[in-house]
Amino acid sequence: MLEINEIFGPTIQGEGKLIGTPSIFIRVGKCNMRCVGFNVEYETPSGIKKCSCDSYYAVDVAFKDQWHTMSSNDIIKKVEELKPNYNLDIVITGGEPLLYWQNNEFQSLLKYYVENNYKVTIETNASLNINLNEEYQKKILFSMSVKLSNSLEPLKKRVNINTLTQILNHTQDSYLKFVIDKEFKEKAQEEIYAIIKQIPKAEVYLMPMGDTAKEINENSETVIDMAIENGFKYCDRLHIRVWDNKRGV
Repeated sequence: MLEINEIFGPTIQGEGKLIGTPSIFIRVGKCNMRCVGFNVEYETPSGIKKCSCDSYYAVDVAFKDQWHTMSSNDIIKKVEELKPNYNLDIVITGGEPLLYWQNNEFQSLLKYYVENNYKVTIETNASLNINLNEEYQKKILFSMSVKLSNSLEPLKKRVNINTLTQILNHTQDSYLKFVIDKEFKEKAQEEIYAIIKQIPKAEVYLMPMGDTAKEINENSETVIDMAIENGFKYCDRLHIRVWDNKRGV
């Protein structure tokens, strides 16, 4: 069984290589990181104030009572209820989906969608060890949001060169993306180059930090400049620009 925070759509993919693509999102609960450095303030159901990333409700187990225990068949049925009369993309996000990589229900879910000709994206921090032994696994698009030091997570925990290398060597079109703010530009550039020099060639996308349209606007010009200066690609965070951090859109 899988712990699911929410399933929603049809909507659009808000970031990364497939930005703007009609999609249904399957968001798992649990993460191996907290990323308090991203400074998204929130309050737990019991009233405790904390900081984390903009998906804190899928990261913090304080919200576990809001999650749902589901089988792969339960998830497929729910997606069928939501989907229009065409095969839109399936995006599996979190939390951290790779926490479930060894789970048979998770693999059944991936296999079903790949073998039924859906484009499947896994949004991951790519910090956990995985093996890509099955052909259907190699058809998945891994959108790897590798965390930098602005997350306040330790280097050894957030950067897994072996996993990055395996994904890039065994899949097509998988890519890296990094969240940057205007105060972090120089340090981010140093850290990104330290990572990419150790792995196979990959597309690098830079995204502005923020969980509101205002914050995205404040950081976007600096991030665009950094992308141009380094030959990286800029990617907006369209879902936040349009809906701030509203859930389920």
